[in-house]
Amino acid sequence: MEKWICILCGHIYSHDEGDEIQDIDIGIKFEDLPRHWVCPLCGGNKDYFFKDELI
Repeated sequence: MEKWICILCGHIYSHDEGDEIQDIDIGIKFEDLPRHWVCPLCGGNKDYFFKDELI
């Protein structure tokens, strides 16, 4: 299970949950998110996320 964490606000993106706010379906990997996708909490772009395999 891959999880990506926003360094600005701590939001966790998981492909097991998707992003209901921005209509991202369950199963979409972080790498496959559209370029315009931003953190649903703080608006940070994908550059502000890092992969955390320990969660």
